[in-house]
Amino acid sequence: MGISFGCSASGERLVSAARDGDLEEAQALLQCNPRLAKYSTFGARNSPLHFAAMQGHNEIVTLLLEHGVDVDTRKYCGQTALMQSCRHGHWEVVQTLILYNANVNKGDYLNGLTALHFAALNGHARCLRLLVADYVPSAPSFWGPRRNLSVPDQGPDCVSEETTSLRSSLYKLINKTADGGVTGLHMASLKGHAECVHLLLDLGADVSALTFQYDTTVDMIGAGSSPLHYAACGGSIQCCQMLLARGANHLAINCNGWIPQQVAQVWGRHWLDGLLAPRSQCPVQPLGLSPFLTSPLMSIIQIARECGLGDMSILASGMDSCAVCLEKICTVAAEGCGHELCTRCALYLCSNGTSMSDPAGAVPCPLCRQGIVSFRKLPSASPIKDLTRSSALGLCTTCTVDEPEALFPSEFSCRADKRSRVLPLSPVGRSVTCTGFSTMNLPCGKYDPALATPDQAEAQETRDHHPEWSLEGGSHEEAQIPASAPAPDRATTPRSLSESALRSKSPKRGWLQDFVAWKQKHNCSSKPTSS
Repeated sequence: MGISFGCSASGERLVSAARDGDLEEAQALLQCNPRLAKYSTFGARNSPLHFAAMQGHNEIVTLLLEHGVDVDTRKYCGQTALMQSCRHGHWEVVQTLILYNANVNKGDYLNGLTALHFAALNGHARCLRLLVADYVPSAPSFWGPRRNLSVPDQGPDCVSEETTSLRSSLYKLINKTADGGVTGLHMASLKGHAECVHLLLDLGADVSALTFQYDTTVDMIGAGSSPLHYAACGGSIQCCQMLLARGANHLAINCNGWIPQQVAQVWGRHWLDGLLAPRSQCPVQPLGLSPFLTSPLMSIIQIARECGLGDMSILASGMDSCAVCLEKICTVAAEGCGHELCTRCALYLCSNGTSMSDPAGAVPCPLCRQGIVSFRKLPSASPIKDLTRSSALGLCTTCTVDEPEALFPSEFSCRADKRSRVLPLSPVGRSVTCTGFSTMNLPCGKYDPALATPDQAEAQETRDHHPEWSLEGGSHEEAQIPASAPAPDRATTPRSLSESALRSKSPKRGWLQDFVAWKQKHNCSSKPTSS
């Protein structure tokens, strides 16, 4: 069963708001109960973060992450929000999750598929580019003529140890296998996604990776199949040409005894016979760098994590505005041309644009079209303060928190009265006081002779003849304390004893006791006598 925090009805409303993209509804619900951000539906365990990521609602994803949701939370089958967004191609959501340090190496519980497998299977090259952003440094030297990233550099022109470590980590990420030994290159080749195949080959995908026996539908191709076997099954000429250009063996035999040409014949891809024939004379063109290979992406993501997206308006800051959006201040500058942009525009340029081949992986500057290899931070980009997350338990709407002025200056408070605010915990104690409810004047019923019973009529007649027994001006049933009586010590005297002592000192009895005594004295009956 899923874990529910708070009211389940409010949690379902938040799930519906996340699924439908209702940002105002989600903000209102989280403002009332911040714990709803961690709500999960019963049974399926789908959190609002999964629904928002699946539908591509980036603003709601950001809102949930700001309220403390675990970015790597899993649903019932082990899929994370990053896998959901890569599966449906929502690259903006992928970008947000990467900024919040989502784990790209996690696999689901069903087949061990990672976010990279989902992106490659569905042909989302932009998502693939963002998934490897932390493994591709902003340096053209990273993309040399050598393609096999599993072999360390040797010789006088070897790169630094850090670059070698990044290449090794990138190779492991790109060639990570799911159940059956299937890699992302196998899936992209099978589906015919040429852009993903091109990018994966540039990132160091192994064209000789082989599958093994596993009870799935792809086993009909045969265990021991290479990505070229899968491309032949899919029937994509472009994918087969890319694999052959990067050294794929068109004579490799799988466990069924088939070469890629025979796989194409079994699956009816007869247009591949000339290209995959053992003695094929079809020329194979050399393959350049992928346009989705972006070098400055790592630098701008690191700046965004450190300083945020720089959403300060130019009206509030008085600084120079970004030349692209004309709304935000400039926080980063391009290495080389030196043109200044805001962090959000630079991140969009690297995530959504196409790169140049010279220098390798550079993106064109939107102002001068010169290649940008990396970005540097400007002095106007101040680091984000490590704000303490607010407590999940809030106060009621009538509670106030008294806090020391030295620890919490007035400029950090959003309202002067400081009501209904959840503040971070501190070793310094705070006094919490709840404002009492306002007094209510309840209307008292008046005596109506037409609706009165005989007993009520007789009692009213008695009160008319004896005004001192009236309840107006205060009830005589309550204790009347003389002015000369000393005040009791309630700190040492029990409440029951002090009240009984006060009642014993009362000079008058209650009007009801006096009325009963008067009736007994005059031998009056409550019922009228018939003549």
